Amino acid sequence: MATSDPDTNSEPQPGDLIEIFRPAYQHWALYLGDGYIVNLTPVDETQAAAMSSVKSVFSRKAVVRIQLLKDVVGEDTFRINNKYDSSRTPLPVSEIIERAQLLIGQEVSYDLLGSNCEHFVTLLRYGEGVSEQATRAIGAISLMTAAASAFSVLGLINTRNRNRRF
Repeated sequence: MATSDPDTNSEPQPGDLIEIFRPAYQHWALYLGDGYIVNLTPVDETQAAAMSSVKSVFSRKAVVRIQLLKDVVGEDTFRINNKYDSSRTPLPVSEIIERAQLLIGQEVSYDLLGSNCEHFVTLLRYGEGVSEQATRAIGAISLMTAAASAFSVLGLINTRNRNRRF
């Protein structure tokens, strides 16, 4: 069911970032201890919706919930992934946990590119929200936009050349 970080083979520790591998994306949570995590869930969470943050994309709202890690992971896999520790200094664990506990039950805005579940947990751990998933998505969107613009310009040039009389 679950896998931990391949380098340490350790159990999650309070303040650790937990990356949960869903079929089409990664969901992120913050480990609180004793098997519990804090994570973003859809506002109208039902048991079926508890497994997915996808509904939040459409409602643009999410709720901060405390849940058992095993319940959130379900049949998926997870790993401890404090991947930004090499470039950012984690806050003291007591502060991370306190910040997380203050938010439990709060409704927050959700934006796939600017305020998603990875942004949420990295904000708790480092004091700064970052998301590689969002950065990659923004890069892909920018690339597609640039390509579309280039094709449009080429189309205009081609149209002008065809309309020229010699």
